[in-house]
Amino acid sequence: MARYFDVHPDNPQPRTIRQVADLVRDGGLIVYPTDSCYALGCRLGDSAGIERIRAIRKLDQRHHFTLMCHDLAQAGHFVRFDNAVFRAVKAATPGCYTFILPATAEVPRRMLHPKRRTVGVRIPDHAVTSALLDEIGEPILSTTLLLPDEEEPPTEGWDIKERLDHVVDAVIDSGDAGAEPTTVVDFSDRSPEIVRFGAGDPTPFE
Repeated sequence: MARYFDVHPDNPQPRTIRQVADLVRDGGLIVYPTDSCYALGCRLGDSAGIERIRAIRKLDQRHHFTLMCHDLAQAGHFVRFDNAVFRAVKAATPGCYTFILPATAEVPRRMLHPKRRTVGVRIPDHAVTSALLDEIGEPILSTTLLLPDEEEPPTEGWDIKERLDHVVDAVIDSGDAGAEPTTVVDFSDRSPEIVRFGAGDPTPFE
């Protein structure tokens, strides 16, 4: 049965955040809120966690996982950007964007796109997510909580708890989340290509 944490959306309780961070470090799979919608997340490099996420969402090996990062400095350890790409990403973060970029050797191979050696990076604008990332001290391996055969992500924590009670270890509820995933911008070839239109304004990358 999943643990349920009720967290204030603007002033997350430090003790609760520490409990969730400890759970992630111990190999737990969590559902947590972001500035676009709820996400599934586990510790970076957790192979069992990756397979649990694949099973819940029925993902194939080509799926781009995302590194949820606290800031660009942290992201820079895991992806490569030239100066122009860095400026473009910096201008749009934090926010509702996922950027696909070439990965460094710090990213576990099982996370990468098998042919392109790329990974998604995201810097959210959400107090709960930021507090959790700060406490953990490393990115959270994540993907949008979009369940098979459904067109929109679930938006209410209590509903997620009921539906995923026996397949995740914790649900962090900070109120209703959005139902629109991030805008995804592929910078793997340096020039931006929008591969999914979502919550982030696509205009800067068109």
